[in-house]
Amino acid sequence: MFQIQDTILTEEIATSKFACDIPRCKGACCVVGDAGAPVVKGEIPILHKAYRLLKDELRPEAIEVAEREGVVIGSEKAGYEISCVNEAECIFVKYGDNGESYCAIQQAFFEGRVNWEKPLSCHLFPVRLKRFADFDYANFEYVPSLCSSGCEKGEAEGVYLAEFLEKPLVRRYGQDWYDEFLAACQHIREQEDHS
Repeated sequence: MFQIQDTILTEEIATSKFACDIPRCKGACCVVGDAGAPVVKGEIPILHKAYRLLKDELRPEAIEVAEREGVVIGSEKAGYEISCVNEAECIFVKYGDNGESYCAIQQAFFEGRVNWEKPLSCHLFPVRLKRFADFDYANFEYVPSLCSSGCEKGEAEGVYLAEFLEKPLVRRYGQDWYDEFLAACQHIREQEDHS
């Protein structure tokens, strides 16, 4: 593990290669799992606004779940997550012509209809953050069925997970933090090469 300011990170974040490969994984991280994407309290009003804007574009079963259970479920103590259809598919999932899943919020962001790309936990995946006391703990949550194609693509293209996640890490911590983090990652890789 290594520490950057108030964040503790596993070394796999520095040394693993990764780049999303949507044509192969079909956006599995949006539809596979036993819980919805974790969200923080400050994201909940934004998600409600996004739901109201995008409701007519979502699948009927997603609307049914959102209307019955809410857009976000959970509590401050247990944590919050986006509601899912059949405890797997995010209610904001849309499907492309080739069966790949993608985020309705992110699509609206790319089209200039909203100014918020998606929840930070989605943007950072496959890195997950947990808050302990005054520290963030960051872990590479490797799930073979979700991440293996991304690891293979990252290896083939020489893209490290740390660089692949630059945008969401800067979004969360700022550019100065990211620059310090990247320097630490490069140092860890050099040490690994010499061992």
